[in-house]
Amino acid sequence: MIELRNVSRFYRRGADDVHALENVSLEIPAGRFVALMGPSGSGKTTLLNMLAGLDRPSDGQISVAGRKLNDLSEDELAAFRAGHMGFVFQFFNLIPVFSARENVELPLLLTRLEKAERRQRAETALRIVGLAGRASHMPAQLSGGEQQRVAIARAIVTDPEIVVGDEPTGDLDAKNAEEVLGLLRTLKREFGKTVVIATHDPRAERYVDEVLLVDKGVFMGSRPGATGASPVSGTAR
Repeated sequence: MIELRNVSRFYRRGADDVHALENVSLEIPAGRFVALMGPSGSGKTTLLNMLAGLDRPSDGQISVAGRKLNDLSEDELAAFRAGHMGFVFQFFNLIPVFSARENVELPLLLTRLEKAERRQRAETALRIVGLAGRASHMPAQLSGGEQQRVAIARAIVTDPEIVVGDEPTGDLDAKNAEEVLGLLRTLKREFGKTVVIATHDPRAERYVDEVLLVDKGVFMGSRPGATGASPVSGTAR
């Protein structure tokens, strides 16, 4: 599903050259739940952005779902993300004047679906995340955990192959963090999604198939999560 070959990302910060990623090679098969872990500034978010098509590598090749992302124009890359990727972030980014259902519907406004089908799909996504009874509630009427579940429903409403999350439990208490991690595991187990998150949360290891370790921009190897042995392959220094 995801393949990186000798991927590096460099950029300038003032007078300094920053090596955010250096020569990373790895493969993530379809239907896996993987966590990118490492200290702050290790490059895990940069790596997540690379494989999600949110940023381009300075060197190397990235293939996702059979497409070489390096070969895509900006418009093609945006269309690819819309068709294949669902995004979940630390902050829920819900529109406060929209109901939960209306927030979930937002990605569908870019499609040719009729209003009735958009509404049905949004309600289905909310049912999957356990919020069928909260569709009409505004974000301010929802707990932090519920808001993140709305954000996950929004991420999956287009039925993407891959769900990526940048610190999806970073703004949640322990109970809600566990619920969100369990929900992400359910997306993998019951719906066959490939799920990749960047996280500091040690609880994630109990839910993922594999932990990929990143430090100072270098892929340091992997270890199995609690849910099974690793089919993730890669090279580490």
